[in-house]
Amino acid sequence: QVQLVESGGGLVQAGGSLRLSCTASGRTFSTYAMGWFRQAPGKEREFVAATRSIAGITSYADSVKGRFTISRDNAKNTVYLQMNSLKPEDTAAYYCAHRARQTRTTLTFTSDYDYWGQGTQVTVSS
Repeated sequence: QVQLVESGGGLVQAGGSLRLSCTASGRTFSTYAMGWFRQAPGKEREFVAATRSIAGITSYADSVKGRFTISRDNAKNTVYLQMNSLKPEDTAAYYCAHRARQTRTTLTFTSDYDYWGQGTQVTVSS
């Protein structure tokens, strides 16, 4: 089992920045990848960014590329999402996800992940 706890959400004006954190506990040695997803009211949960444990390879949704950065601190079992140049359309609940299965995948689908955090709300005002 892996437990994930997100933090860092809040209210920010358009153009501002926030940094989300996700700390993992439990069987973290089996981590294949960590990801961030978001879900706005009435919409499906969508991929934002992911990082693989091997080689630290990262991937991003086109909508956030160039504005968001995913990073990790393995010593702290924590993954971060630095969000810059925020837009009102970035408003959503943001979820951290963990993949334990050691098989290659795109990491862009919710079914690619085994564990989820409770989410943290990000609201961007115009």
